[in-house]
Parts: sequence; C-alpha cells; structure tokens
Amino acid sequence: MSWGTELWDQFDNLEKHTQWGIDVLEKYIKFVKERTEIEISYAKQLRNLSKKYQPKKNSKEEEEYKYTSCKAFLATLNEMNDYAGQHEVISENMTSQITAELARFVQELKQERKSHFHDGRKAQQHIETFWKQLEASKRRFERDCKEADRAQQYFEKMDADINVTKADVEKARQQAQIRHQMAEDSKAEYSSILQKFNHDQHEHYHTHIPNIFQKIQEMEERRIVRIGECMKTYAEVDRQVIPIIGKCLDGITKAAESIDQKNDSLLVIEAFKSGFEPPGDIDFEDFTQPMKRTVSESSLSNSRWDGKSEPKPGSKSKGKLWPFIKKNKGGGPEDFSNLPPEQRRKKLQQKVDELNKEIQKEMDQRDALTKMKDVYIKNPQMGDAASVDHKLAELGQNMEKLRLEAQKFEGWLAEVEGRLPVRTEQSRRQSGMYDTQNTSGVNNCAQDRESPDGSYTEEPSQESEMKVPVTEFDDEFDDEEPLPTIGTCKALYTFEGQNEGTISVMEGEMLYVIEEDKGDGWTRIRRNEDEEGYVPTSYVEVYLDKNAKDS
Repeated sequence: MSWGTELWDQFDNLEKHTQWGIDVLEKYIKFVKERTEIEISYAKQLRNLSKKYQPKKNSKEEEEYKYTSCKAFLATLNEMNDYAGQHEVISENMTSQITAELARFVQELKQERKSHFHDGRKAQQHIETFWKQLEASKRRFERDCKEADRAQQYFEKMDADINVTKADVEKARQQAQIRHQMAEDSKAEYSSILQKFNHDQHEHYHTHIPNIFQKIQEMEERRIVRIGECMKTYAEVDRQVIPIIGKCLDGITKAAESIDQKNDSLLVIEAFKSGFEPPGDIDFEDFTQPMKRTVSESSLSNSRWDGKSEPKPGSKSKGKLWPFIKKNKGGGPEDFSNLPPEQRRKKLQQKVDELNKEIQKEMDQRDALTKMKDVYIKNPQMGDAASVDHKLAELGQNMEKLRLEAQKFEGWLAEVEGRLPVRTEQSRRQSGMYDTQNTSGVNNCAQDRESPDGSYTEEPSQESEMKVPVTEFDDEFDDEEPLPTIGTCKALYTFEGQNEGTISVMEGEMLYVIEEDKGDGWTRIRRNEDEEGYVPTSYVEVYLDKNAKDS
C-alpha cells in the first residue's frame, strides 16, 4: 500500500502526521536524556554513601575494621562504589549511542521533510495555476460566444428592417463575422489549454504527487525503524552492565560469607583480655570465736597490716591512688602500666615494632648515604664526600636514640612476659613514672606487686611509711579537695585490695561512690574520711543519687 495512491488527496494530513512523528522522536530523546541524568545522580549518591561510611584514617573506626563483619561491610562499600560506576557507564552509553545519534537523525529528518513538502507545495501550486488559466480561457470562450450570438441577432434585425441603410446592414454583418471569429479563436484556445491541463493534472496525481508521497512514506518508515533500534539499544546498554553488576553483588555475597563469628569473638578476647585471674573462694570466718575477730566487721583494709605494727591513731592511712589519679590528664604512663597485663603487653609489643621499623628506616637511609659517599670518593667530580658526613652522623645519633628507646620498651615487655625479674624502685624511678626524694629506704622495704591495672607498686610497712619523706606526688594529692559523694554501692564479692590505689571490701559491705567507672572497669569508692580507692566495677552494685545523675 502506497501513500501516493491511497492518500493522494491528504497532503495536509500527511504534513501533520510527519510532524507528529518528529515530535515523538524528540520526546523519546528527552526521555532517554532524563534517564541518563537519573543514572548520574544515582551513581553520585551511591558514591557519596560509600564515602560517608568509609572508615576515617587514623581513627578508632579504622581499628574496628579488624573484625570480619566490619571487613565485610568495607567490602560492601567498595563493591557499591563499583556498582555506582556501572550506572555511570549506562549514562555515558545512552548519551553517546541514543541521544546524540537521535538528535543528529532528527535534524536530518526535519531537513528531508521540509524538502519533500516544499516539492509537494510547488506541484500543487503549478496545477492550481494551470487550473486558473483553464478557468480564464473557459470564461473568455463563453463570453465571446455570447457576444457572437448578440452580434448575429443584431445583424439579422438590421437586415430585416427596410428603413436601415445598406451601409448599416453591411457594418452589422461585418461585426457579426468578427465576433464569430473571436468565438472560434477562444474555443480553440480553451480546447488547447484544457487538453494540456488534463495532461498535467494526470501527471500531477499519478506521477508527481505519488513520487513525493512515496518519499515521505519512506522517510516516516525510516523514522519508525530508527526509534525501534534505539529502544533495542536502550535495553542492550542495561544488559551489558548486568554481568559486572552481578559480580559486584557476588562480591558482597562473598564478603558476607567470609564473616567468621568465632574469629571476631577471639579478637574481642585479644582486645579486652586483662590477664587477671577470677577471684578465688572466700574463706569462712567463724564469728563464734570472739578472740579471732581481730578484723573489722565492716572492712578488710586492716588485713593489709597483719603481722605489722598498727598505724598511729589519727594518721592519714589512705592508699595512694597512683596510677589512677591523673588517668584523665594526658596519655598515661610511658610504659602503659595503667593498663591490664595483657593489654599492656600488646601496647608494648606494638611500640617495640614501631621503633624497630623506624630503626630499619634510619638504617636504610644510612646505607644509601654510605653508598653515595663511596661514589663521591671514587668520583670526586660527582660531589663532595665530606658533605655527607654530617647527615651520617645525625642518622647515627638518631639510630642510637631509637635503639635505647627500643631496649627500654623491650625491657618492660620482657618484664610483663615474665622473662625478667620485676622492677625495683630504682628502675621504676629511671623509667620516669614518678620521682621520689628517698632511694635507699624505700628500696630496702618495698614489696613489688602487680596491680589489677598491670602497674607495679609497693605496699610499704608502717615503719618505712613513717621514714619516707612526703613526695611531690603526695603533696599534690593532699592539696586536692576530697571528691563529693555521688551515690552508694554494695559489695557483691570480697575484694582483697592489696595493690596501690585499690581498697579492700567485704561482701555485703555498703560504701560511698565518689567516681563512676570511666570505661576502664574500675569504680572509685570511699569507706570513711581516710580510706578511699578503686575496686573492680563488676564487684559492686552501684546506686547513684538522682541529683548526681541529673548533673
């Protein structure tokens, strides 16, 4: 079926239809363009989302990613980044393969359509002009025939009238002949123009218009085929990235399957293990024997003085709170003695490894400079060997400092791991943990013990405590105002506070809370004006005052 034969008289409708087809094409281009913008926006949002949840460098978050579940989450974030990249690929391919190509095609289509309809209008104008000529020739022939009839009738009238002169009759006869000749000429012209018009009209409706409409039909069918191809490309662009998106999703699944709950549980143990032994059985106290009740019913603190002389009445026998007293000021002791044994061992090992890496780095620099110096010695024109000596000396000093630092931390590490005897008061003083004014008296009577937080301290007898001058640390502590009471607590278990900074409590004993657990597992309590210290938070049940909670 051809538009040229079937729609020969539908020029205006074909013009409207082809314009509608171009509008449809432009609408599809706009649709694909908006889809590409959505893909770009979606990819950007996915990338921002992935970046938002990435661990920050040198932060606590980064340490959390040692757990397999966090590693899986990090892998998911990376896969989502790749997933976003595929949506960018979709946008790029749709832009280059559909919108750009279709835009060029639409411009070509508009030019072609304009040319075809221009030819159609030209042919239409030609036939209309010819029709007007035919009509004019027809009207002229009709007019001449009427004029010839009137001239003939006038001649016959004049010829029949006896009163008219012969000259007038001859004039009327000649006029009638002229009119008849004009009518014949008009008839011949009209006949010629009519034949030519019929020929041109036949050519117009059977040749010219069908050819033009056929070209318009082909143009429209080309447009329809092209939009169908673009729709296939639209689907194919999506299909091409499906395998890669599938790999991204497989990566997320694989990461999820790599989560090992047992391994994460072991990491928790490694991270928080203190190295302490659980409290042992509580000895039975026979209160039926009055003579044996030498220990205070409300406190175990005096048990620390068994076999020793009693402290003088009125003397201030509070236990030192080191290393707790300045735990919130600064980074803690250099040897990490404020940490539990296991955590302290890990920190010391980490510090030793860092120092060894720095030493190796300095050694590599020294070796490189030594080689450079040898080259300068062999080839003086390349440089002055003496210019390297200063840098080599500086590296040597740095290496010596780092080695001494590493030996210090290795000594502490060996001490924690039990490879060396525990430190004396003298070695502890050298480590810079605190200063004291007396050396011999304390060293001779100190009993070194490991406290629950992994520090080493002493439990001096009354005699040595009386002889040792007051230290700077003690002066600082004595000047501090006592902390206010923020609640009470009940001892759930008996705790032997034999280490510096701690206090002994008996199961069921009620005490005052003066400082909450700051996250290190210890709560600071007070028995009376002179006795206060730290106990494990898990050994007591705390009842904070309402006002303290509100503040």
